[in-house]
Amino acid sequence: MTQRDVVFPAGRQALYERNRYSPAIRSNGFLFVSGQVGSTEDGSPEPELEDQVRRAFNNLKAILAAADCTFDDVVDVTVFIVDPKSTFETIWKVVPEFWGSAPHPTLTAVGVTWLYGFQFEIKVIARLPETAQG
Repeated sequence: MTQRDVVFPAGRQALYERNRYSPAIRSNGFLFVSGQVGSTEDGSPEPELEDQVRRAFNNLKAILAAADCTFDDVVDVTVFIVDPKSTFETIWKVVPEFWGSAPHPTLTAVGVTWLYGFQFEIKVIARLPETAQG
């Protein structure tokens, strides 16, 4: 089996090792990013929903940057939302701060009942720049 090409954001490797998963893996020209939540450095959730969503995006941004990617490189997005009927509008007003202008990536939104104490999770696939595909 080939060794996985794992990408760790600065300062959070211990958190991922403790939870036994990789934040992102480079493979065949793509970056596959694990679901990101609005966790602080110690892994606990931001208490306010808008702050939690913003933190999830910033955690994602740090992983993308560690792989020499940006949100412009993201091609596919999956979001998981607890109680989307009551939280979607609050969550979605944060999105433009990070996505920028069209064309936007593909998106799948899934309503869930539990996210380990979080209300929002975002998982993406990004195309690696040619310089980062090594």
